[in-house]
Amino acid sequence: MPRNVVVTGSGSGIGAALTALLRDRGDRVIGVDLRGGEVDADLSTPDGRAEAAPAATEAAGGVVDAVVTCAGTSVPGTAMVTVNYFGTTEFVTALRPALAAAQRPRVVLIGSISGTRPTDADVVAACLAADEGKALAHAERAVAEGRARQLYPSSKAALAQWARRTAVAEGWADAGIPVNVVAPGIVLTPMSAGLFDDPETKKVMDMAVPMPLNGYLQPEDVARAVLFLASDDNSHITGQVVYVDGGAEATLRGAEDF
Repeated sequence: MPRNVVVTGSGSGIGAALTALLRDRGDRVIGVDLRGGEVDADLSTPDGRAEAAPAATEAAGGVVDAVVTCAGTSVPGTAMVTVNYFGTTEFVTALRPALAAAQRPRVVLIGSISGTRPTDADVVAACLAADEGKALAHAERAVAEGRARQLYPSSKAALAQWARRTAVAEGWADAGIPVNVVAPGIVLTPMSAGLFDDPETKKVMDMAVPMPLNGYLQPEDVARAVLFLASDDNSHITGQVVYVDGGAEATLRGAEDF
């Protein structure tokens, strides 16, 4: 039977690729994006999240079979915290009742290989404490100190920790709701296109994220991994960070870190 799948960031990149795959197999997608989706919402703000979750639930008829959070930003700044972390965790949490109403609900969050890199510990701690005000204050300090780029790995590391903690918390695993993260390496999307124009930038990027297996990813490569974790076939995988990265994480962290 067709499933109701809520996809944030459905208008481009991984979200658009996933939406196409889901619709091709007959599922109903409720896209959530700034504009052009079934639900138009700004997930960077508390009000936007508070409006988006009920709207998505209503569009799904009260039952959400899966939610996949592809919305995010790589533009250095505080939005990395408000969109990448709070725009994901608060939205998913608000959808938990609609997920619990489904027979086989699934949650997949889009993380990043960057979550393995050095972070701002204060930002991560404030995110995990659900203190958006404090997280923003620490993020603003990082920007002022010229460390804005550190906010991306910080948001993705915090997201991975949230997922692992939430996956086994009351109301999730015991309600039959697996929560997993797919962490891509370098994906060829409109968001990353400019990175490949400068040979020196590309060289630095390739050193930071070495991908010995098949090189850079297409959005569809990530979407196919998401498709399995969001499907009925995933019966027991939860609390995992699945690196779809051409071997980058294994290269960077080594065989002993697993």
